[in-house]
Amino acid sequence: MILITGATGNIGQELVRALDAQGAELRLLVRDPARAAALPARAERFVGDLDEPSTPAAALAGVEKLFLLTPGIGTAHTAQAVAAAEAAGVRHLVHLSSANVLGDPMPAMGRWHHEREEIVRGCGIPATILRPGGFMTNALEWVPTIRAEGYVLDPVGPGRFAPIDPADIAAVAARVLTEDGHRGAEYVLTGDECLTVAEQVRILAGALGRRIEVREARTPAEAVRARFPHGVPQALAEAVVEGFALMRADTIGLRTDTVERLLGRRPGTFEAWCVRNADAFWSAAAVG
Repeated sequence: MILITGATGNIGQELVRALDAQGAELRLLVRDPARAAALPARAERFVGDLDEPSTPAAALAGVEKLFLLTPGIGTAHTAQAVAAAEAAGVRHLVHLSSANVLGDPMPAMGRWHHEREEIVRGCGIPATILRPGGFMTNALEWVPTIRAEGYVLDPVGPGRFAPIDPADIAAVAARVLTEDGHRGAEYVLTGDECLTVAEQVRILAGALGRRIEVREARTPAEAVRARFPHGVPQALAEAVVEGFALMRADTIGLRTDTVERLLGRRPGTFEAWCVRNADAFWSAAAVG
C-alpha cells in the first residue's frame, strides 16, 4: 500500500494516475473527497488533514510506502507525518523538497525545506528526496492579470530558470516508489529549457494564438501582491521577495539531466505544457 499526500494537487493527481496505471495499491489522503472525484475510483480515499494530529497515524495504518508533500511554512506537518510513518512500519519514504536548498547562501525558502529534509534524513525510514525547481503550473498565477488587462507581471527580468512539468515530477516519484535502487538518493529535478519569464510568455501566447504583454514589476511588493492577491504571511512575503531577487540575478539558470537519466526520455517542454493546458488560459487570453 502506498499513501499519497497532496493527492489532489498538481503533482499528486499525476502521481496517482501514474501509479494506478501500474496497478499499485493506493490510499489517497484528501481533505475534500469532492476534489478527488476525477481520480481513479479504485484508489482508497482517506479523509483527513495534516493539521489534525490524529490524521497521520490513522492514514498510515497498513502502509508500506509514503509520498510526503507538506506545503506551507514550518516543520510540524513533516515531523508528525514522519513520526507516524516510523510507528506504522513504513519501509520507504519519498519526500518532495525543493531545489531552493541548493542556494549558497541558502534562502529562506531553502532553509524551510532543508529543515524538513533533516527530519526525513534523521528518521529510521529509508528515504528518497526529490528537489524540483520551479513548476510550469506556476504560470497559472498569470491568469488574473491576463484576464483583467492582457498582461503578465515579470518580477525577475533577465533571470532564467528551467521550469518543470509536474507530470515529470510525478513520473519520477512513481519510478522511485516502485523500483529498487533509490533509497538514500537525493534528486534535483528541472525542465530542459532555461527561460526568462518574457520567453515563457511568448511561448504561451504562441500556443494560445493571442497577444500577451509583459510588464516588469515596479516594486517587490507589487510582485508579491500579484502572486498572492488575497494576502500572505509576512515571513512568506519576505521569502518570495528574496527568491525573486535571486532569480533575477541568475541569468544562466539551473538545469539538470536527472529526469532524462531516471525516465529514459527528455523532460516535457513548456510549449507542450501550454498546449496541453490551453483551456485553463483560454478565457483569460480571449480578452487580451
